[in-house]
Amino acid sequence: MAAIGPGRLILVVGPSGAGKDTLLRLARAACADESNVVFARRVVTREASAFENNEQVSADAFRRALAQDAYAAHWQAHGHYYALPRTIDDEVRAGRSVIANVSRTVVGAMRRAYADVVVVAITAPPQVLAERLAMRARASDGRIQQRLGRRVDDAAAVPDITIMNVSSAEYHARQFVRIIKGDRWNE
Repeated sequence: MAAIGPGRLILVVGPSGAGKDTLLRLARAACADESNVVFARRVVTREASAFENNEQVSADAFRRALAQDAYAAHWQAHGHYYALPRTIDDEVRAGRSVIANVSRTVVGAMRRAYADVVVVAITAPPQVLAERLAMRARASDGRIQQRLGRRVDDAAAVPDITIMNVSSAEYHARQFVRIIKGDRWNE
């Protein structure tokens, strides 16, 4: 089967507390008038935060949709299930750039399934991640040290670009928007 294209799939990865949702929200606002840029809405089996672009579903509904092949990618993390809807395939086939927040565990499969994949890692130093997770105080986050210690050893998951999110969110969102538009990303 041929890889899905000609559009581009931009996968956002990184540890909990790195600021992925904040940068995604700011980039989505900056790209609101860009008809060829689509921000995928994840499906999650935990309570969706107001800061995330997620659709909350029950575990049963998730399993039914999975059985019906409704997901382009799915994964489990921290006791919850996550997925990207199959509709992203149509967006990529239409030549659009699709931006999606995913687990590093699905990057290899997505690199094989799509013709043009760019992996953007958003991260921060461990002490900053721990502080952000503690401030967030979301019960579904589980134990902070366990989340911070999570590693994915997969060469396919190595990012193409890394944003060290330690300055202002607006500055890093501008970097991210440049990546989305295919421009040079560092100022």
